[in-house]
Amino acid sequence: MIRVAIANQKGGVGKTTTAINIATAMAATGWKVLLIDLDPQGNASTGIGLSADERERSSYDLLVDQLPLSECVVQTRIPGLDVLPATVDLSGAEVELVAVENRTERLRNALAASSDYDIAFIDCPPSLGLLTLNALCAADTLLVPLQCEFFALEGLSQLLQTVERVQQRFNPDLGIIGIALTMFDRRNRLTDQVSDDVRSCLGALVFDAVIPRNVRLSEAPSHGLPALIYDHNCSGSRAYMALARELITRLPEKRKAA
Repeated sequence: MIRVAIANQKGGVGKTTTAINIATAMAATGWKVLLIDLDPQGNASTGIGLSADERERSSYDLLVDQLPLSECVVQTRIPGLDVLPATVDLSGAEVELVAVENRTERLRNALAASSDYDIAFIDCPPSLGLLTLNALCAADTLLVPLQCEFFALEGLSQLLQTVERVQQRFNPDLGIIGIALTMFDRRNRLTDQVSDDVRSCLGALVFDAVIPRNVRLSEAPSHGLPALIYDHNCSGSRAYMALARELITRLPEKRKAA
C-alpha cells in the first residue's frame, strides 16, 4: 500500500478538499483507496458523506486503543473507496498519546498490518502535533496543497523544515511527491506571482495541474459528496482529475497498473 500524507501546517489551503477529491478520482480509475481522516474536525468524513451514526469506530480507536484497521474503516458510497473516519474524540488523542510508547508510530504500525488497499491518503490537521507526526512517520511521501497567496509561502518554508526534521529523526524515507497549487484565481495578479515564485524555487516538484477557485468545490461538502460526483463537469472536478492523472505518473514503481 502506497501511503500519501496530505499536509500543510497552514489551515484553509484545501487539504481536505484535495484529500476527498483525489481519493475519489483514484478510486474511479480502479484503485482500491483508503482515505484516513486524522483531523479532529472530521471534515473529510463529513465531506465524503458519513453521518455521525456511521462513525462507531474511528481513527481515535486505531491510534489510542490500537484496534485493527479492518475494525475501524467504513465503506463509502463510492466504489473502491473506504474511509477511516474521525470524531471529536480525536482531539484528546494528542494528550493521551504523549505518555505512551512508540507514540509517533501508531499509524505506521496499523497500516503495515494491512494489505487491503493499493493506496492510502492521510488528511492531516493544520498543525504539527502528534497526529501530524503519526501521518508523516507512516507516509511514503507527502502531497502539499498550497494556496496561491503570500502567507502560504511562509507556511511552505516551515513545512519543508518540518519534513527535514522528520526525515532526520523518524522517517528517513519520507519524500515530497509534489506541491498542488489551490484556490488559483487568474483574475488576481498575486496568484500568478505566487505561482511563478513557487515554480522558480521548486521547479518540477510543483504539479502542472492547478486547482481553481470554484463555487462547486465549496458547495459539494454540504451535500456530503466529493465535487467529482456533485458536479463532475465543473472546473474544480476537471482540475482534480488532471491532478490525479499526474499523481499516478509520480507514484513509486510499486504503483498499480491502472
